[in-house]
Amino acid sequence: MKIFESFIRNPVKVSVGALIVVLFGSISLVTMPKQLIPAVQNPILSVETRWPGASPQEIEREIVQEQEEQLAAIEGLIKMTSRCRDSSADITLEFAIGTDIEDAMMRVNTRLQQVREYPINANEPVIEASDVTDSPIARFALTSRPPTVEKIQDFQNAHPELAKALEPSRRAGNTGLRVFRLTQIYEQLGDQHPELKGLLPAEVDLQDVRKISEDLIEPQFERVPGVSEADTYGGQEEELQVIIDPERLAARQLTIADVRIALGGQNKDTSAGNVWEGKRRWVVRTLGQFRDPEHVKQQVLAIEDGIPVYVRDVAEVQLAYKKQESISRRYGIASNGLSVRRTSGANVLEVMSGVQKVTEDLNNGLLKRLDLELFQYYDETEYIQSAIKIVQQNIFVGGSLTIIVLLLFLHLGRRTLLAVPLIAGSAVACVFVSPWFFLVTLGLTLGVGFWFGRGALIVGLAIPVSIIGTFLMLGLMGRSLNVISLAGLAFAVGMLVDNAVVVLENIYRRRQSGESAFQAASEGTKEVAGAVIASTLTTIAVFIPVLFVQETSGQLFRDIALAISCAVGLSLIVSFTLIPTAAARLISRGPFTDNGDSPGTHRNGSGRDLDENDTLRSQYREAGPIVRLIYGFGVGLSDGVTNLNRWILASSLRSAALIVLMVTMSVGISYLLWPKVEYLPSGNRNFVFCSLSPPPGYNIKQLMAMGEKLEKDLEPYWNADADGPELEYPPIDYYFYSVRGTSVFMGFRTKDESRVRELIPLAKKTGSQFPGTRAIAKQSSLFERGLSSGRTIDIEITGGDLNKLIAIGRRVLDDVKAMIPEAQAQPRPSLDLSSPEIHVQPKLMESFEMGVSASELGYTIDAFVDGAYAGDYFVDGDKIDLTIIGKNTFGSRTQNVLSLPVATRAGQVVPLSALAEIEYSSGPEAIYRREKMRAITISVTPPLTMPLEEAMQIIDQQIVGELHDEGLLDGDTMVSLSGTADKLRQAWEALRLNLLLALVITYLLMAALFESWLYPFVILFSVPLGAVGGVLGLWVLNFFVYQPLDVLTMLGFVILIGTVVNNAILIVHQSLHYLRDGMSAREAVPASVRKRIRPIFITTTTTVLGLLPLVVFPGAGSELYRGLGSVVLGGLIVSTVFTLFLVPAVFILVMEIKESMLSTFRSSEARLTLPTTAPIEPSQSI
Repeated sequence: MKIFESFIRNPVKVSVGALIVVLFGSISLVTMPKQLIPAVQNPILSVETRWPGASPQEIEREIVQEQEEQLAAIEGLIKMTSRCRDSSADITLEFAIGTDIEDAMMRVNTRLQQVREYPINANEPVIEASDVTDSPIARFALTSRPPTVEKIQDFQNAHPELAKALEPSRRAGNTGLRVFRLTQIYEQLGDQHPELKGLLPAEVDLQDVRKISEDLIEPQFERVPGVSEADTYGGQEEELQVIIDPERLAARQLTIADVRIALGGQNKDTSAGNVWEGKRRWVVRTLGQFRDPEHVKQQVLAIEDGIPVYVRDVAEVQLAYKKQESISRRYGIASNGLSVRRTSGANVLEVMSGVQKVTEDLNNGLLKRLDLELFQYYDETEYIQSAIKIVQQNIFVGGSLTIIVLLLFLHLGRRTLLAVPLIAGSAVACVFVSPWFFLVTLGLTLGVGFWFGRGALIVGLAIPVSIIGTFLMLGLMGRSLNVISLAGLAFAVGMLVDNAVVVLENIYRRRQSGESAFQAASEGTKEVAGAVIASTLTTIAVFIPVLFVQETSGQLFRDIALAISCAVGLSLIVSFTLIPTAAARLISRGPFTDNGDSPGTHRNGSGRDLDENDTLRSQYREAGPIVRLIYGFGVGLSDGVTNLNRWILASSLRSAALIVLMVTMSVGISYLLWPKVEYLPSGNRNFVFCSLSPPPGYNIKQLMAMGEKLEKDLEPYWNADADGPELEYPPIDYYFYSVRGTSVFMGFRTKDESRVRELIPLAKKTGSQFPGTRAIAKQSSLFERGLSSGRTIDIEITGGDLNKLIAIGRRVLDDVKAMIPEAQAQPRPSLDLSSPEIHVQPKLMESFEMGVSASELGYTIDAFVDGAYAGDYFVDGDKIDLTIIGKNTFGSRTQNVLSLPVATRAGQVVPLSALAEIEYSSGPEAIYRREKMRAITISVTPPLTMPLEEAMQIIDQQIVGELHDEGLLDGDTMVSLSGTADKLRQAWEALRLNLLLALVITYLLMAALFESWLYPFVILFSVPLGAVGGVLGLWVLNFFVYQPLDVLTMLGFVILIGTVVNNAILIVHQSLHYLRDGMSAREAVPASVRKRIRPIFITTTTTVLGLLPLVVFPGAGSELYRGLGSVVLGGLIVSTVFTLFLVPAVFILVMEIKESMLSTFRSSEARLTLPTTAPIEPSQSI
């Protein structure tokens, strides 16, 4: 082809093109977003409606059912789930993949506008879109400023008698533990040494700290580019309280309802138009919004005998705090927290850098003056940095191993044997000493390359150019750099030199046969161009179906397909441009081996190859013993493979027997060793959380007591030093726990991140000590969010009879415990309907006589028990609740409710018992609904060593199946598996289709390239060998570390389809070349194996060694790539070894069948016509 000659004769243009790719690729690497995972289109909307003080039953009846009626018919909706809790309702709407979320939001809003009416005190529904960026990228604890290590050291120097006692505090791993230990020392020695109090941080008011955070700290974080919001939690919310005195209220013949109406009617600013006067326009506004507590006090409630009655006459007005609803603690001290979220698509590394800069500025400035400190205990970028480090190590070590392989194959000699240990040692130092040792590796590689290893240097050019060029391609496609795209780059390292090796080896062969440098480069590239294009396009083509998978898994793994495709595609361009251009100038006609000899191919007069191995034997007869040993092994292996092929191919029966044996073994071993499947890898994030669900009715004080007990029991682990005594479980580096609603939540991270999963049994064991309490402990999942996500199978029970649903739920829960003992199962909502309730039944006659309606009575009770919402109030621009509350609290004891005072318009104050009867009852803590029906969900998390597929089969066949057999599930009551189980089913259906499509596309592509329907069939026989190799690789890996067959690992089999055929393509392509030269099939095929065994072994070895570091190196992020790597490694090794025998046997049989069919056709045609037809050429398609 003239195009190759054009590239070779314009080296400056080729070099400039490569440099431009490297330049802009480097710019893209710096500017492209860095994220934990790829952006996933998640068409889910949530609708939240708050109704302060309402029970779950009221929420369901008055709000949720009305909203569901309107939302059920929205176009594209595939799932609707509702949750009714105390004071709030949540409806989750899941739409089909591909739905425009903005359009869906407008349709949902339109439907909600058609709800007839909401209760008076209910807020407007809030619609939000779900996004993985909702999860915070950083979490902080905001506490009083602890003493520094230097301050403790100075104190030790000033008080030597306390130095030993203070040493544990000085060596504490974090500031929370430091303060805890100092507090303990002060409690023990404070009486004798009161000066210790100077080391303790100042006591702070959590409410004041919360306000400081909301007013001063949050705005600083939200100004960082890429931050969507910062949120403060902990402490109590502020409110403006109108404290009613019922006697004073009754004395003026007023009720709490009158106060509520007066405050609601006045607390509003209203626009009243504008007045034009001369040149001016005056805006008229009616100002009624309350500006300060005095304004509230001056509101007129009524006029009695011409005298106005003000709010101040019947109530006191003050700023105070609501009843505490949540508490967060760490190391024995209550604290405030702050979380930071990023905007979708933002570069998380840059965002985190800005957040940490703001943190540093605040700690050294504003917070230092206020004697406070922000301590960051969660950083999402830690995992990203670790994953980048893993890939960086793989590129360094894998690239170095690739260069070593090329040196050993192309330049074996004394100098190579001296250079290899130096290159390998510097590459290992890159990993374990410093990444800067890569410069040493690079220097050694360049020095060795220009000295004697020019072939390895030329091939090595493909790695940096293709990798850096991939960054440019991904940037142009708008992709981010994340753990998935990094996986693609890591796996591409070993594949990038394949095309370059094939091209360069052929150029070497022609150069040594006597051609000029330019002719060898041009003709050598042209000769193998078809095979190289075929192998590259098949590698890329197998990923095409992945790009069109719309499920979550498909969106997640689209980046790995794009990264590998771009890298391999660029390596094709490099092998056709940069490689021949450099080879034409750097490779002389003389030796390309270290000792000056040329193991090239020589030809006789007929153009057929002479025995290369005889040449090699003579060339290395004078070499050193190590070189002779290595070459002797290579020659022996080549001879053995070739001779065995000749023996097998000499008999059609032996060829057929080999094919049957190998295919049967491949299918049989794959079937026997095929593991149960998993969904997404969980990752190994250094965070474990535990949630405790106590029996219904526990209040926040009891939940705090549970949290304190857990804190005390876990103290040996969080109060341990890294060099302390050996413990049963790993020491805890940081922990916190919070109480919110009806549960206790704890979070842990360990000092040794590789042992973080060992905290799960510790958390579960500690949390299970409380009677009737369910403890769920999990490791934070990389791809899923929330307690009920990750490796969770949701057993959804729906129907109309709540009691029947609870009975079935208990049955399912017991069955799960019996059949999967190590599984963690949690019902949502609770299966216990014993949440304590007090039912107030109005006495109709007495209430009518007193002029008290049921709604007024309910509002009055709410005011005296909890405080009733009456409107909004603004403090320094912040909106808080305006609350009417009783002067005396009646919310501490149930007996007090009967004596609650009710002011009537008759001027009397009567106890509640005079107007209503009290009944002690119970009800659900929450109500769940699915598709307008009540629902109970049992969330099951199988043990880590049990794949999800196995757990799903047990649940579906042995638990749900028995319910069907016993007739417990009728038309009204149904059970289905959802959650991760549903996603797993969808993902595997899509992947199975993708595998089939990949095979079809590969076949069609090769058919077009070979211009034959027959030869691709021969090549595809190598695919089963790759599959069995992948299964064996995964099987072997599980002897060392547990690795399930998850969706990411399954992509390894997709990759194998596009890679294992490459060796077969080389053999078939070379065989067809020999057939066109006039050789018989039984001569051409063994000769092709001998000719291509060298590049096959080079490319396979470089790919295997390029991937090996990714499989064996530990660290956070390695668990994502290990399974995928083992599948590809096993498949390549097994397929390479056996393809050398299977493909020749299949090719010979196919050619014989083809010739037999053609002979039969020619014989039939000869009987019909007198002239004889010319024989069909071997390359002609049938």
